[in-house]
Amino acid sequence: MVTKLDTNLARSSFIDHLRIERGLSENSLTSYGRDLRYFLDFLQRRNLELTEVTATALSDFEVWLKDRSLAISSINRTNSAVKSFLIYCAREYSLNLPTGEISSHRVARKLPKALTIDEVALLIESAKSLSEATSLRDVALLELLYSTGGRVSEIIGININDLAKVESDNEMIQTIKLRGKGAKERIVPIGSYALTALDNYLVRVRPALLSKSGKNEGALFLNARGGRLSRQSAWNIVLQAARACGLEGKVSPHVFRHSYATHLLDGGADIRVVQELLGHSSVTTTQIYTLVTIDKIRQSYSSAHPRAR
Repeated sequence: MVTKLDTNLARSSFIDHLRIERGLSENSLTSYGRDLRYFLDFLQRRNLELTEVTATALSDFEVWLKDRSLAISSINRTNSAVKSFLIYCAREYSLNLPTGEISSHRVARKLPKALTIDEVALLIESAKSLSEATSLRDVALLELLYSTGGRVSEIIGININDLAKVESDNEMIQTIKLRGKGAKERIVPIGSYALTALDNYLVRVRPALLSKSGKNEGALFLNARGGRLSRQSAWNIVLQAARACGLEGKVSPHVFRHSYATHLLDGGADIRVVQELLGHSSVTTTQIYTLVTIDKIRQSYSSAHPRAR
């Protein structure tokens, strides 16, 4: 049995395992790496080898996380990453590690916060006045976020050749390919507002941005240097538009995705269709948006019905 192990080497090997054998996205790998750094930092501070980890040490680690004022959801995610790491190490290096001692805590379900239809329109409109050079790009980005319900990482990952027209009921509709979690691909339609904004960006802005890179960049959304727009830059575009119209406190990276799902269900869309459009592997994940709709119904009933209270 191994008595001493290079923890950084084990961590690197584990991340490679997640990348190659489990096919996790770079975003997921970054999250695992961050969570494991918490654990390795804890071991270093306690002068513990990975081979010396006990149930008591894991209990102390959880207290250590709580002392850093992490949310329960963050602690659960970190514990899950550490458990997977320990299971991997136990198998790969024949270690006797207390993998069964790590549990998760129940987290109160939070309803996703969606903007109203008017607030979405206001947010997109605000992007038009921020920067003349790139406003058409920013408007196209925001329109596409709302039109497809895509995650920010999915939208910035779109390539030019992901745009396609398909025939449906003798009518040609514009679609786009999104790459979601676990490298899963899905095709979603693009609405007319987003399509107009996209055409304006492709014709009037993207060629000038592309010329700055000196290479044939295939990314749909480009930065000022002609390279692919980063996730942080895309989020900053959302945040700047929110500040410009007074919605800063109501936005998050997923605000368009939440609004997209909520508005579809409010409009009568079938939940299974919404599940497919969002790329959820289980309809259970999608059902949380029905709770938002039900909550609206309850509020309307309580305020309008004479015998509701």
